[in-house]
Amino acid sequence: MQCNALLNAKSNTHYYRQRSSQKMIAERSPGLSILAWLYTSSLGRFLLLPITRLRFISKLFGWWQKKRFTKQHIPKFIEQYQVNVNEIELPLNHYNNFNAFFTRKLRPEARTFTRDTTLLPCPSDGKVLVYPFLNPKTSIPVKSALTTPEKILGNSLDSSHYIGGSAAVIRLAPYDYHRFHFIDNGSAGVTHEIDGNYHSVNPIAISQIPDLFSINKRSITEINTVSFGRVACIEIGALNVGSIIQTYVPGTVIRGHEKGYFQFGGSTIVLLFRPNSILFDDDLLTDSSNGIEVHVSAGESIGRKY
Repeated sequence: MQCNALLNAKSNTHYYRQRSSQKMIAERSPGLSILAWLYTSSLGRFLLLPITRLRFISKLFGWWQKKRFTKQHIPKFIEQYQVNVNEIELPLNHYNNFNAFFTRKLRPEARTFTRDTTLLPCPSDGKVLVYPFLNPKTSIPVKSALTTPEKILGNSLDSSHYIGGSAAVIRLAPYDYHRFHFIDNGSAGVTHEIDGNYHSVNPIAISQIPDLFSINKRSITEINTVSFGRVACIEIGALNVGSIIQTYVPGTVIRGHEKGYFQFGGSTIVLLFRPNSILFDDDLLTDSSNGIEVHVSAGESIGRKY
């Protein structure tokens, strides 16, 4: 997978494909210039280590976004990132701070999960990369990364079951809908928490921190799905993510129902599948092989049962 298709290193401009329009789009994200400075300059990298290691920093930022005065930032954010207000569950005056808006629910009809049990729905909004075969040395999410199923799962699950399987990586930007959902009917176990750092998951950071996904904070749940067998669902914390909130109850779960949400900040979800479980959609396979992320919506099909 080629990094240069994802990120123009000279300009720090990241391009992705919008699946709905088929257009290539230059990503816009809050604080992108600051992020580039932190991860690519000598002084920035010197300051970066204490920032990303201290959970307190991201917690403090999350606490700040819950203050009532941050409500004033909502209209500008909507305008700048073209958030579709028609999808939002409540009128804007119901959100008393920015974090409340950030973790907003949508109208039920805004994200529909297909009842066709042979199709794999995306668990959240975000930019997708797929990996059709995971050998012991397969790296996630880019060719230069060092993350493998064993590293990303830590001691929470037996990673050997996922060798020879496949993976989907969904990266959420701050302007995305930040609730995530179950991909199928089945039974979900308890969530295993792995403490770690809070590096950004933007491609700028990924290009500079090769083992980022295996050192950041992670929440890991194994789901025994009806259609796709056992699936490991990993939610990964990031810079300025206040916390990862699980809203589900272990036990029986239903396709499309909410599993949880990320508080303020960009984040990532990784799905690991066992061998002979999933066939990803052709457009995702083609773009992923060229290092191009594809933006999809929660509930939209990204593959089918093997």
